[in-house]
Amino acid sequence: MKCYYQEGKATRVFSLGGLVSGLLVLLIFTSEPKNHMSYSLLCLGDSYTIGESVLPKENFPNQTVQLLRDSGYLFTEPTIIAKTGWTTDELENAIDENPPSSTFDFVTLLIGVNNQYREKPLENYESEFESLLVQAIQFAGDKSNHVMVVSIPDWGVTPFAKDRDRNKIARQIDEYNNVNKEMASRYHVSYIDVTGSTRVAAKDLTLLASDGLHPSGKEYAKWSEKIYSVIKRQLQ
Repeated sequence: MKCYYQEGKATRVFSLGGLVSGLLVLLIFTSEPKNHMSYSLLCLGDSYTIGESVLPKENFPNQTVQLLRDSGYLFTEPTIIAKTGWTTDELENAIDENPPSSTFDFVTLLIGVNNQYREKPLENYESEFESLLVQAIQFAGDKSNHVMVVSIPDWGVTPFAKDRDRNKIARQIDEYNNVNKEMASRYHVSYIDVTGSTRVAAKDLTLLASDGLHPSGKEYAKWSEKIYSVIKRQLQ
């Protein structure tokens, strides 16, 4: 009986030690580093946000998320609320009819080219864009530094605009961008200027998609790098 009792006691002590060691190992390897949290990105806009005429993986929301994943950040698939041809009021209506059911870690807003194309009053754009920007900040959990306004590209340099007044288009695009840039400053959100980059397409057709109007994946990669840099800075 004495020997049996001692053997059992030794076994129990060993098991307890093993349990403690196991728990310590489990805690060490299941502690989730900050950059292994799961993040989300919402992108609001029009054809430039969808990535008209390029593969889904080539649009800027998906390229941005891929860059972040490559840097070790866990991001869910980007949520895109956008449609080719949408103006500011049409984007507003779409959001009102089917608002996001949750907040997002980061939000981008790129809208206005169709307002310019349809020659809608600039004053309308200003008020509607402001409303959309306020919503974007709300979707980001009221964190204005997690929202990015992306400037409107200049489609006037593309083959699609060959029979149009390119100088007029450029001038109007600049006027629209002055509005959204000032609004971004007023609400303390980041501003991503891609307009100058899109104007390079006048001499480099590889920056355009096959439709001769929208950016190619190569051009979107430039935008993604800029957005990625802003997001990464907030995550560090």
